[in-house]
Amino acid sequence: MHKIKVGGRPNGLAFDASRNTLLAANVPKPNIQDLVTMSIVDVGTRMTIVDVTIPGRTRWAVFDPESERFYVNIADPSEIAILDAKDPDGLVGSYRIPAAGPHGLDLDRRGRRLLCACDEGRLYEVYLESGKVSEPSKLAGAPDAIFYNPDLDHLYVTIGDPSVLQVFDAKSMKEIQTVTTEIGTHTIAFNQDLGKVYAFSPETHRASIYQEA
Repeated sequence: MHKIKVGGRPNGLAFDASRNTLLAANVPKPNIQDLVTMSIVDVGTRMTIVDVTIPGRTRWAVFDPESERFYVNIADPSEIAILDAKDPDGLVGSYRIPAAGPHGLDLDRRGRRLLCACDEGRLYEVYLESGKVSEPSKLAGAPDAIFYNPDLDHLYVTIGDPSVLQVFDAKSMKEIQTVTTEIGTHTIAFNQDLGKVYAFSPETHRASIYQEA
């Protein structure tokens, strides 16, 4: 295990396997007016290559191998920031999101779209080529992590209050199932090879495992 210094407290992470670089989307310490940054780390040398200043608090991040770009949710202003992995010295653009608090983020590589869940309880599709933002789908509450299942074309969204895991058909963007989780559960992981969702419960210190039939 190695500790690598980055430009703040890392929140979202995204990995570029072709360059062996990791993006750490940082947040400043509470009540400290530091600049908010994203750090690009060379995993081989375990060194930070560059810190990029961004306009607000970061949330989740993803990397798209086709466009060779990182996409990072920014809570305020409500947008998805874009960083070019080939030249990561500064942002190359952003997508404006019409709801407060972009939080969960994942990528549909085949559909060439981002899936963005916001604290305001709204879920959006953002098309990478056109920049078009869809009409929203309604969530049960403020989300945290989301994961896209490309095999089933389903999207998993965790909500801490109420404590549920929502499943959406990613073609129609309609909810098809709601699973009640333990109180306070808001973080999940998804194993695409096994098709399993792991929901982490802070009160009982365990993980529940879900799999679609």
